[in-house]
Amino acid sequence: MLALAQTPSLRMDYGVRAYVAREPIDFAQVLAQHAGYCRTLANCGAAVRILEINSHFADGVFIEDTAVVLDEVAILASMGTASRRGEPAGIEQVLREYREVLRVDPAVMLEGGDVLQVGKTLLAGLSSRTNAAGVAALAAIAGRFGYSVQSVTVRGCLHLKTACTALPGGRLLVNPAWVELSALRGYELVFVPAEEPWAANVALLGSAVLLAAAHKRTAELIAKLGIATRPVDISEFAKAEGGVTCLSLIFAE
Repeated sequence: MLALAQTPSLRMDYGVRAYVAREPIDFAQVLAQHAGYCRTLANCGAAVRILEINSHFADGVFIEDTAVVLDEVAILASMGTASRRGEPAGIEQVLREYREVLRVDPAVMLEGGDVLQVGKTLLAGLSSRTNAAGVAALAAIAGRFGYSVQSVTVRGCLHLKTACTALPGGRLLVNPAWVELSALRGYELVFVPAEEPWAANVALLGSAVLLAAAHKRTAELIAKLGIATRPVDISEFAKAEGGVTCLSLIFAE
């Protein structure tokens, strides 16, 4: 398993905010937390490769949004906000070391944070960063490789993966206030506690779940399902609307 991560930008304070109030970011803490996050990935068995390609972009550390990486292909994103449009081109050559890379039409909006893979199904969020044309473009490419795409309306948060991510065994961890539940019929849903609305963003690493250390009640909930948890402090990234999945692109080498 490979995890691509991007060094944080000194300009993180200037990144886009959509659903959180702007707060000052402690860059020394950012660096310490990013290092801790990468160590946790490595401790969970991932080979971590840290890039410095997009460090001039304020939100460049949130590398997940730049592509959708499947076993067969990497699909380069078309970012939904102008300040991030140059990020996918920055990592394209790196992705070409591991996959064929295909692009969607730059006129559409598609971000990796809106695409959740569950087996051969891709759940695709309709959000402020991904539109219907972006979902259709994703389906056109992924369909060539046997994937089906199911759109899911997202409200009140930035990306689908803010509101819904996968747990082992095909279950989904969900904040029901932020996602269209009717689109998730057929899945076993685990709801995060109402007092931890941002806790639905977790990352799968083998049989373990990586989650923000701040979400203690959600960690207890997941542990009761018999799933190992790996808490990691990402409080400074949360100020920039980031979660654990946002900080890496994880895929089989």
